[in-house]
Amino acid sequence: MNDGTDMTEISAEFRSAMRTLAGAVSVLTVGEGDDRNGFTATSVSSFSMEPPRVTAFINKNASSWPTMKKYQAFGVNILAEGQEEIADRFAGRHGTKGQDRFAGATWITAATGAPLLDGALVAIDCKLEEAIERHTHAILIGQVCAVRLAGTDVDPLLYWHGRYRGLK
Repeated sequence: MNDGTDMTEISAEFRSAMRTLAGAVSVLTVGEGDDRNGFTATSVSSFSMEPPRVTAFINKNASSWPTMKKYQAFGVNILAEGQEEIADRFAGRHGTKGQDRFAGATWITAATGAPLLDGALVAIDCKLEEAIERHTHAILIGQVCAVRLAGTDVDPLLYWHGRYRGLK
């Protein structure tokens, strides 16, 4: 255990500690037409039921951050088991960027204009209520405008210790 004096060591230990948290894999999507972007996240959570709100976190160096600020609306697409390729594309693996991340999947334009993944376990259409910038990231608070559910017979895609997993 670190005594708190070596911030580099603490950061490495903290990163290792956070990898032990299993998280549902989501793709946050933003933009319209050819000006779309998005990113993979495991840091999505319900914030309030009344009124319905979600939170997510975005690195301010991410290519999606300027698009998020521009459009003020986003989709939270909770992925199902078997959608690892979509998660990888939106994580930027293999160098995929921007609009190219949307290739190979069917997208629906939500009422807010945000792209929603057809076939996601859950797709949530959100207006950006507030973005709180702290340190390297921004906390996104999304006003839930609509929810699309795929059904209960599909398992979520999880991420744990640097790998995708299922519930089994």
